[in-house]
Amino acid sequence: MKKLWIVGIGPGDQMQMTPQACHALETSEVLCGYTVYLDLVRSQYPQKEFLSSGMMHETERCLMAIEAARAGKTTAVLCSGDAGVYGMASLILELLGETDDVSVEIVPGITAALSGAALLGAPLSHDFVVLSLSDLLTPWELIERRLQAAAMGDYCIVLYNPSSKKRAGYLKRACSILMEEQLSPNTVCGYVRNIGREGEQTTICTLEELADTAVDMFTTVFIGNSTTKKIQNRMVTPRGYQNKR
Repeated sequence: MKKLWIVGIGPGDQMQMTPQACHALETSEVLCGYTVYLDLVRSQYPQKEFLSSGMMHETERCLMAIEAARAGKTTAVLCSGDAGVYGMASLILELLGETDDVSVEIVPGITAALSGAALLGAPLSHDFVVLSLSDLLTPWELIERRLQAAAMGDYCIVLYNPSSKKRAGYLKRACSILMEEQLSPNTVCGYVRNIGREGEQTTICTLEELADTAVDMFTTVFIGNSTTKKIQNRMVTPRGYQNKR
């Protein structure tokens, strides 16, 4: 059967790739992905055939991978973090539709919400939501409603794609919306740049400070709930065990 892996490679550091992900890459003849993600593994698999495309060419990239698999080459599509969390898994399954000429296996990976949380401390020990601030595929009006709902529910919030050259003010807008929904300006927050890669950096701050922080697409932002606290420069959201009777 023709084989297509959809692989979450985590942050990019091989230490944070699962054994299943490593197996998928090792057994594949073709590795396909966004150029930046392929560069994270290129030196480890120099004998592989590489198929790449830039940002905004996701459909083209997935079709290349499907055609390679249909040609009889075991192929792996690489996704940063987890393949099903803002990754290519859904697109490939949509493109294949009801056809069954390719065997697809999805390999989970450590998404930025989890790898970033571990670097900051324990910010996600209670209920949380993950939102992307990119409005390329989702209207900003819907993103705004989801931010409002998350604030009303007192969830911890993880923000992916918090800013870019074209969306420089989006994080500030998001923080303003949350404070309008009665989140305290002193809410404990944090952000991590370049998780698992060169230049990795963590910062803990308040929501008010976060609003004036310059971030990029390689930054993951964490906004605490009403119980989140700072303990020895770590961001901690209590689960509530100490309140048990």
